[in-house]
Amino acid sequence: MRIDLHTHSSASDGTDTPAELVRNAAAAGLDVVALTDHDSTRGHAEAAAALPDGLTLVTGAELSCRIGGVSMHMLAYLFDPAEPGLLAERELVRDDRVPRAHAMIGKLNALGVGITWEQVARIAGDASVGRPHIASALVELGVVPTVSDAFTADWLADGGRAHAEKHESDPFEAIRLVKAAGGVTVFAHPAAVKRGRTVPEDTIARLAAAGLDGIEVDHTDHDAGTRDALRGVARDLGLLVTGSSDYHGSRKDVALGENTTDPEVYAEIVRRSAGAFPVPGAGGHVTA
Repeated sequence: MRIDLHTHSSASDGTDTPAELVRNAAAAGLDVVALTDHDSTRGHAEAAAALPDGLTLVTGAELSCRIGGVSMHMLAYLFDPAEPGLLAERELVRDDRVPRAHAMIGKLNALGVGITWEQVARIAGDASVGRPHIASALVELGVVPTVSDAFTADWLADGGRAHAEKHESDPFEAIRLVKAAGGVTVFAHPAAVKRGRTVPEDTIARLAAAGLDGIEVDHTDHDAGTRDALRGVARDLGLLVTGSSDYHGSRKDVALGENTTDPEVYAEIVRRSAGAFPVPGAGGHVTA
């Protein structure tokens, strides 16, 4: 089985619609794909309706969190999307995205970049606006060659010249809310140093003690040495180890299935969940 547990659609900052994403996942030879848009479950129904035979959909979201001044992302899987506490927190995070985008556009204008809200809104379409949409605008303007090049201290990285804060959840509260909604939590790309400051290992230990289920080890932002170190952290703390593409369509140069999760780990995630079930095609279904 080939299992990719971290992808994005146009419901947040990917370029594939949810229907296109599941079709592309099947074409890439995946058996299981998780749709984990930023703080949003809007794409789940469309993805499920378009699910090809032979592909299983795991519903989820990537939650924006912050601790000790460090931004971090929490992947949440198979939770009840209507659970009031988690729903209210996701809406609070999403509602703060527009004023944050306006603030970053203002900072870029002050740096001499001719970016406009209208340009960013066009790129975002119906999705919740985020930094990748602003980064795409910078690519259009020729300011940077790629979206990844916008996420530096010169531009949009945490603490960068054009960065602006938004509301982000406390990760301990996020774990509590996801658990209350029957879901499973995995710390996304915990050592992605090129994105900015990262959470120290002692904090990961505290998160594990609070109920964190796993860490995403095999990720394009982690080199081989980092992956080995994170596997050691996971082993010491009793955490699950996942791998994924963090696919964003054409917005990032990463292919579906570029990194994958072990089937036994996937089965354990399903076993621990109580808020939702994977949506199966003809294959790839795990009975837990």
